[in-house]
Amino acid sequence: MKNKFLLLGIALTALSACKTASSASSMQIAEVKTQKNISINNELKNDEEFVKIIEPYKQKLDKEMNQKISHTNIDLTKQGDNSNLGNLLADYTFDGADVWAKKNIQKNVDAALINIGGIRTTIGKGDILLKSVFEVMPFENEVIIVKMKGSDLQGLFDYYAEHQVNNPVSHLYIETNNGQLTKTLINGKTVNPEQDYYIATSDYLALGGDNMKFFSKGEMIPTGIKLRDLFIDYFKKTPEVVPNTDVRLNFIGKK
Repeated sequence: MKNKFLLLGIALTALSACKTASSASSMQIAEVKTQKNISINNELKNDEEFVKIIEPYKQKLDKEMNQKISHTNIDLTKQGDNSNLGNLLADYTFDGADVWAKKNIQKNVDAALINIGGIRTTIGKGDILLKSVFEVMPFENEVIIVKMKGSDLQGLFDYYAEHQVNNPVSHLYIETNNGQLTKTLINGKTVNPEQDYYIATSDYLALGGDNMKFFSKGEMIPTGIKLRDLFIDYFKKTPEVVPNTDVRLNFIGKK
C-alpha cells in the first residue's frame, strides 16, 4: 500500500512539474521580477543549528588534517627550473609508478613528468602536515603510465625546447642552448628510437593538458593511483624530507 501511495505521489509531482514548466514557457517577460541579492560577507549570520550539527565532523577532520606526516629542514618551493619541491614530487611520481608497473605489467618505468601548475603552493620549513599535501595537490589527478616509442619522445624534448617551462621531471635530462636542443637523456642514456619507454605522468597531461600533445602518440596505461595519495604515502615513509637538487632542466640562454 505504501508503495502505491509513493508511486501516486511521484506521478502527481511529475504532472505538477510539467504543468509548471508549461506555464513558465508561456510567461511574459513583464512578469519577471528582480529579487534582492544576498551578499555573502561577515555580516551574514551563521545558521547556529547547522554549525552544531557539523561541529563534531569538523573537529574530526581538523584533527586528521593537522597530523604530522613528515618534516623538512628547508622550505620546499616551486621556483626555478629545478625546484626542490618539483623534483621531489616528480621523483615520488616516478617511484610510485615504477613499483606499480613492476607488479602489474612487469615493466620498469623509465621517467616521470608532472606540471608545475599542478603544484598549487609551497611547503614551509618545519613539520609537514597532511593538510599541506592537500593544499599542494588539491586535484583528483590519477597517475598514468604512457608507453611510447623512443622516436616519439622527440615530441617531449621539442616541447621543452619550445616552451622552456619548468615542468618537473624525473630520470630525464633536457639541455637547450638559446632554445635549441643540445642534449637529451633518459635514465642517463641517449634515447633509442626503436625502444619502448614507459613515462609516468598525470591523466591531465596524458590527455594533452598544458598542450602536451606528444603523449597522444603513446599508449595510456591507467594505474588507479591518485597523485595526492601517492605523495601522502611517500611523505609518511620519509620522516625527514631531503629533496634532490640535481639539474634536470638546463635551459642555457633562457630569456
